Amino acid sequence: MNYSKALNNPIFKIIAQASQEINVESYVIGGFVRDFLLKRDFKKDIDIVAIGSGIDLALKVSALLPNKPKVQVFKNYGTAMLRYKEIDVEFVGARKESYSENSRNPIVENGTLEDDQNRRDFTINALAFSLNENSYGNLLDPFNGKNDLENKILKTPLNPDITYSDDPLRMMRAIRFATQLNFIIEKESLDAITRNANRLKIISGERVVEELNKILETPRPSVGFLLLYKTGLLEIILPELTALNSVEEIEGHTHKNNFYHTLEVVDNISLNTEDVWLRWAALLHDIGKAPTKKFNKKQGWTFHGHEFLGGKMVKRIFTRLHMPLNNKMKFVAKMVMLSSRPIVLSEDIVTDSAVRRLVFDAGEDVDDLMTLCEADITTKNPTKFKKYHSNFDVVRAKIIEVEERDKVRNFQPPISGEEIMELFSLKPSREIGVLKEAVKEAILEGEIPNDYQAAFEFVLKRAEKMGLIKN
Repeated sequence: MNYSKALNNPIFKIIAQASQEINVESYVIGGFVRDFLLKRDFKKDIDIVAIGSGIDLALKVSALLPNKPKVQVFKNYGTAMLRYKEIDVEFVGARKESYSENSRNPIVENGTLEDDQNRRDFTINALAFSLNENSYGNLLDPFNGKNDLENKILKTPLNPDITYSDDPLRMMRAIRFATQLNFIIEKESLDAITRNANRLKIISGERVVEELNKILETPRPSVGFLLLYKTGLLEIILPELTALNSVEEIEGHTHKNNFYHTLEVVDNISLNTEDVWLRWAALLHDIGKAPTKKFNKKQGWTFHGHEFLGGKMVKRIFTRLHMPLNNKMKFVAKMVMLSSRPIVLSEDIVTDSAVRRLVFDAGEDVDDLMTLCEADITTKNPTKFKKYHSNFDVVRAKIIEVEERDKVRNFQPPISGEEIMELFSLKPSREIGVLKEAVKEAILEGEIPNDYQAAFEFVLKRAEKMGLIKN
């Protein structure tokens, strides 16, 4: 079957011309072909395989393009890349690969198109369109990948045990594709992932997290995380999460399964935000519950301090997985640490001072925190569900009211430490900190408004009590 209509972008004709001029065959392969056949949006990257030198082909294509784009050459990998009108085009020579046990970096030899298709991770990614003059637009499908696309099945071109053992990252990719595309992983392939799960340990944290992020960015991340759990991969990546999958009963008291609850929360929040870091916060919001779980005869099961401990655990997880230890990590840790505050607020009379403290502690992230807490409501009781969300509406309204009046989001004290030092002829000392803290507490408790004059008068009175004003 011919798919010339898929190749209407001018770049394909130019690659075809360059191929002819240097006498190599070339093919579009992988994601572009798969997504065209699935009628998915074009992701603005194209993989070209050349039967010969991919680098030479890239250089020739650049020479034929009007603006002569720069070619990035990666000699170690035998690949090259150029950008054409916001499209990244990567060129590689057809190759066959062999692997050593302790590395996913293959030993590479020149090969045929068939060799190159054999080394692909899945049949749906081994599909290729010809860019050659006598077969332009023809589909090359040696593993019936088109049928697998139509039947929504993920399978490997060759023996799955070899495919996954050679490059264990493919196990993560299988689960990611299954989640993104709503495909089923063929049973033989799924069983091979379970058998080879421990091989994932040779993969760097960065590469694993890249796949986790793509799973988290899907409309229903729980699909991927359940597959990760069932295959044993999640225990290797996030044992803190799998530790939540236990329910104990003592004297008739049980507690909810916090693992499956967490997956519901992640799906809930995915309906309301595309922010992957807020989705990470949802994923990790209860990780402190396993290590803080205790049974008390009067109260039943308790998880006291789980938010605080969970917030501390975030940094350890990010460090272990080589994730960014910057504001993204701090944001996730803060969300986890504050994750129960709005829920507690919504269960009681919503006081101004409690809301002020919430806004002060959450700062610019208070709206994200409310989104997380609303996602945390997974009760199947419609009356309770409605009541919780109604109470959250009250908290949100109170946040707006308090913030408009008291301006405590990203709080800056209305009177500075320098002014206090000048006012009482003090050098930097403990007293300055005590006075600044007293001003902050007075504002948060509603004793004084958040303005300069009120703070100035408050400082004078407090300083007099501390003996800082000499008569």
